[in-house]
Amino acid sequence: MQNLVAVLFLPVSIYLVKLIYSVIWLPWKIGTHLKKQGIEGPPYRLIYGNSEEIHQLIKDAASKSIPFSHDILNRVSPHYYKWSAMYGKTFLFWFGSKPRLIFADPDMIKELMVNNSGSVIKDAFNPLSKLLFGQGLVGLEGDKWSVHRKITNQAFTMERVKAWVPEIVASVVNELNKWEAESGGRDEFEIDAHKALHNLSADIISRTAFGSSFEEGKRIFELQDQQAVLTLQAKRSVYLPGLRFLPTSENRKLQKIEKEIRDSVRTLIETNSKNRENSKNLLTLLTHGSSDREQDRLSVEEVIDECKTFYFAGKETTANLLSWALLLLAKHPDWQNRAREEVFCVCKINELPNSENLTELKTVTMILQETMRLYPPVVMLIRQTAKNIKLGRLDIPANTEFNLPILAVHHDTEIWGDDANEFNPLRFSEPRKHLAAYFPFGLGPRFCVGQNLAMVEAKIILAMIIRRFSLAISPSYVHTPIMAWTLEPQYGAQIILRRVNSS
Repeated sequence: MQNLVAVLFLPVSIYLVKLIYSVIWLPWKIGTHLKKQGIEGPPYRLIYGNSEEIHQLIKDAASKSIPFSHDILNRVSPHYYKWSAMYGKTFLFWFGSKPRLIFADPDMIKELMVNNSGSVIKDAFNPLSKLLFGQGLVGLEGDKWSVHRKITNQAFTMERVKAWVPEIVASVVNELNKWEAESGGRDEFEIDAHKALHNLSADIISRTAFGSSFEEGKRIFELQDQQAVLTLQAKRSVYLPGLRFLPTSENRKLQKIEKEIRDSVRTLIETNSKNRENSKNLLTLLTHGSSDREQDRLSVEEVIDECKTFYFAGKETTANLLSWALLLLAKHPDWQNRAREEVFCVCKINELPNSENLTELKTVTMILQETMRLYPPVVMLIRQTAKNIKLGRLDIPANTEFNLPILAVHHDTEIWGDDANEFNPLRFSEPRKHLAAYFPFGLGPRFCVGQNLAMVEAKIILAMIIRRFSLAISPSYVHTPIMAWTLEPQYGAQIILRRVNSS
């Protein structure tokens, strides 16, 4: 009996020592180290850190609408809004026992993301939220990341993207015709632009990237939407080891969804490989890799992981960007008219955008850039130090996480002036003053690989919509920006469309 007690006592003792070290000693040590350097923050709470307070602040903010102004930081990032007012723009908070250092200074952001990129890694997904993106580019590090990045870079060159323009235009024409058909012949009608643009973006991804119709990919999008809801809950919670192995209804549902998604994408890959007409789509480019060498090619499972990422991220970011752009133009008819005049001038009366005239849509481009400043798809980047680093005057220990508040930087009056919360696309008529003052697609080596496709797609869609319709805010619209996986209108984007006479 004594031997049994001794055998059990040792591993339990080791576990308790490790637990005390990770949830008490290490947070105290790091907090004290940073406090000596002048960094304050909300007090650390055992096990959960500040995550419960963050969750409650976000829940309270999401329960109330705000006036339709672009001063949205308090609603979208209420914890940053509260703590930055108390502790300054650089402060420390805790997600579980993990330290998160947050700062909004462009010089520090540039130093971290560009000058120290070799010492900074992507924050790790917890095992539940990892399901949404798989083992694709977003979550990889090291040599594997380099191989995936090289292949995906070649897949998204501007030359490749321009080859997809005819398919994008055709998809937009079909969607706009559907809007008109569903209007019952009325000159003025209302749509939920957020929902409609998600359908359109999904169709474009299906056709251009995967050589399939929306109907073939529809089930994948539906499943990923379900998976996104479940994994978002996991992302906002502190993950407890072994949680994913519990036979809960949520875990069983997640596993079932994951299997069906992977089976569906695998079928798309098999179908795609038999169709020689699909030689220019993303799926073929990923499958063939960047060379004939085996080490420069992706396995079928790796291709599935990348497809999961692009299916979800590609649809989310572009659809939400355009939702905000339409709402902004509906609110600012002067800019809507300027953009429409430009589209008619560039595309003439009976022409549609093409790969050659897209660069002439300068006003449309500035509108999209200003939209991403006010409503960036991702409001905060999370990174982590792989080793001890020096950042400005600060000594940062290894394994410290960084939160880079994109939304706060984009709305900072010290950077953008007193009118930082106003819609003014002319800001982008001149070059940026600072590399890290505006980074909606990220910064450094890990900037968004799909940036070319996102901007080309957004320019085409926005130009074709305002060419055919004028926009007005519906009385049913409620201004409720919220950060889910990307920044979106919580209850949709209800917009009144009226046909434009192009003669």
